[in-house]
Amino acid sequence: MNFRKLVARDVMNEDVLTVPEDWSAKQLAEFLTENEISGAPVVDIRAAVVGVVSLTDLARSEVEEGRIVPDHSDPDYWVRGWEEKVSEEDLAGLRLEEDGPLVSDLMNPAVFSVDEETSISDIAKAMIDARIHRVLVTKGRKIVGIVTTTDLLGLLVEEPFN
Repeated sequence: MNFRKLVARDVMNEDVLTVPEDWSAKQLAEFLTENEISGAPVVDIRAAVVGVVSLTDLARSEVEEGRIVPDHSDPDYWVRGWEEKVSEEDLAGLRLEEDGPLVSDLMNPAVFSVDEETSISDIAKAMIDARIHRVLVTKGRKIVGIVTTTDLLGLLVEEPFN
C-alpha cells in the first residue's frame, strides 16, 4: 500500500455519529461508551456542527468541578489514553451527577475539517500540530465522514512499514 497516495476518502468512516449540544454529561458518557467511540461532533438544533467533544473533555471538566469520583486505586486509570474503548466497568467506576454540565459547556468549538482529497499525510500532520484525534471530512458544507487517529493507526496494522 502506498500511504502517500491515500486521501481522506480512502480511510474515512462515513458513519458519523453526532451529539446534541444540549445533552448532559451523563448522556454523553453513555452514548460514547455504547458506541465505543472517544469523541464526536456536536450539533445544534439545526444539525449544524458547532464543536467537537471527547471523553477527555468530559473527564477534564468533571475532575475540575469535583463531580467525578474515581473508584480506582490504579493511577494508570487516569494516565492511559481515553482513545481506548471504555469498558462498562470503567464507566461504572465514575459517578456523574445529573445536574452536571451540558455538552455545550464541555465541547471544543474549534472544528477541524478537510476535504475528501486531503492526503492522509496532511491529515496526520494537522492532527499532530493541533493535538487532536479526529477531523471531519466535508464535501462542500456537508459532513461526509470522519478520520480518527485510530483510522490512521489501523493502516499500519493492515500494512506495516518494512
